[in-house]
Amino acid sequence: MIDSFGLGAAPDAASYGDEGANTFDHIADWCARGEVNENRPSAGPLVLPNMAALGLGKAAELVSGSVPAGLEGATEFSGYYGACAELSKGKDTPSGHWEIAGFPVMYDWGYFPPEYPSIPMELLSKLIAEGVLPGVLGNCHASGTTILEELGDEHVKTGKPIIYTSSDSVFQIAAHEKYFGLDRLYHICKIARTLVDDYKIGRVIARPFVGEKGDYARTANRRDYTSPPQGETVLDVLTDAGREVISVGKIADIFAHRGISQKVKGIGTRGLFDETMNQVRNAAAGSLTFTNFVNFDQDFGHRRNVGGYANELEVFDALLPTLQAELKAGDLVILTADHGCDPTWPGSDHTREYVPFIAFGPNIAGGSIGLRDSFADIGQTVAKHLGVKALSAGAVAF
Repeated sequence: MIDSFGLGAAPDAASYGDEGANTFDHIADWCARGEVNENRPSAGPLVLPNMAALGLGKAAELVSGSVPAGLEGATEFSGYYGACAELSKGKDTPSGHWEIAGFPVMYDWGYFPPEYPSIPMELLSKLIAEGVLPGVLGNCHASGTTILEELGDEHVKTGKPIIYTSSDSVFQIAAHEKYFGLDRLYHICKIARTLVDDYKIGRVIARPFVGEKGDYARTANRRDYTSPPQGETVLDVLTDAGREVISVGKIADIFAHRGISQKVKGIGTRGLFDETMNQVRNAAAGSLTFTNFVNFDQDFGHRRNVGGYANELEVFDALLPTLQAELKAGDLVILTADHGCDPTWPGSDHTREYVPFIAFGPNIAGGSIGLRDSFADIGQTVAKHLGVKALSAGAVAF
């Protein structure tokens, strides 16, 4: 899961204000123009030879009509390639992941309005009382890094947690690991999880940070408290059948820890890749390893850092041959995303886009699987490949 790696505006993108968004193509164009920034100081076209050979450029062409700049050379493909539109309402992380796993979200999430104050005082008053808090700070739509700059010092001084939201269905709580306490932050988030159900909020997110006097940084101890899927996913089907489902990164949190056999964490794209490789080498036959590479979205998409996103794609692409070399007969790898987050697009929110469906492995043929009507085609294809019962949504792609 290359978190937020969209391939171009979905058919209903205009309804979300995202007509014209294209995460992949706009990053590739930025690179081809010779742009640079601190995360990609060397100018030149985007270099993704391994994903290009799997058909990533051709998957993008299915959506936009052209292969993104820098990927034009590939003519023979060792993977199936296509792109999926989303059925689920919204463009949130849970709905994208759940639909990939075979459960489209056809109901509306709740959202907090962008105007200050964003979160109802009735909700915050209950949280303050049940959490025995001196009060809260924030109560607005905000960038997670910006709000630390604005309110970090006051938080440390007063002990009041920082609470903020965004255009996603989220209730985020930031607090200092040393001065507030990590376990206390998690405890407050669990209380919040029970309170936000009445507002149909998808996730409560713990956002711990460290640092001193205005120089603060978020840590890897983020935790998501997600409303569980209200229908069966391929993860449930597999665990019910006695199979192993291994979460790498934040997957377990996104599925409210349901349908998960074991979970491992990793820091950064390389760390998450290393943990994934450990599972590739050691997981039992018939198991599913599900990895979310969160940094694409968290560090570059939301922060509108085009060069950083481009560089991270090149880092990821260079790691793929290590994975391909370890695959055994019968193994299947699928590269996809849960939504877009076009770093050239106005604002800092997700974008409603097609996502890639790239499938490869030792016994997997190559070729186009076309434009798909639902992310659920991925979960249905996984169910067929692993020999478990069919899901209630999605079509088998190959």
